[in-house]
Amino acid sequence: MSQNRPDQDNAALISRVNTNFQQHLETVQSHIDELAPLITQGAECMIQALLSDRKVLACGNGGSAADSQHFSSELLNRFELERPGLPAIALTTDSSTLTSIANDYNYDDIFSKQVRALGKPGDVLLAISTSGNSRNVVRAVEAAHERDMAVVALNGRDGGQIATALGEHDVNICVHGPSTARIQELHIIAIHCLCDLIDYRLLGHA
Repeated sequence: MSQNRPDQDNAALISRVNTNFQQHLETVQSHIDELAPLITQGAECMIQALLSDRKVLACGNGGSAADSQHFSSELLNRFELERPGLPAIALTTDSSTLTSIANDYNYDDIFSKQVRALGKPGDVLLAISTSGNSRNVVRAVEAAHERDMAVVALNGRDGGQIATALGEHDVNICVHGPSTARIQELHIIAIHCLCDLIDYRLLGHA
């Protein structure tokens, strides 16, 4: 075995990290102009709901489930500024509810049944799906419309079925591109921007 092999392997790994960073930067740069107005619209939708004593429900699968919990924790606890907690619920955290719905009905219904039970007119649903085709998230969007709720979607690629299910008063924040990792990275930036704009509008200072 060559004495230089460990150094060569390490160089290859560093090169892959550099490539990931570069792809991330390219994805961010190519989406700034398109997504900034949409994120602003999504934030305004949530701000109006919160000012009206309404709440934000959030849902997604896998990494998107983690993102929905990340978002709700930033609202319920705090983001970067001290403030009272804001009402938000991640529909991904109650394992008994999730498993009972999946067992008694269908996994596709795990979010929609919660939206119908917890959602009120004027609430907002944050619907997260990297592909835009998560069936349980699509059904949650449909349930939100039944409850007269607005929807802010975080999706990817061509928007998928979620984009088709959205109404004229909903907001579609879509990260175009083939890479799931890059889409999810922009989703977390969008979530932080939503939290920042909510705090800025509600607190009146940076």
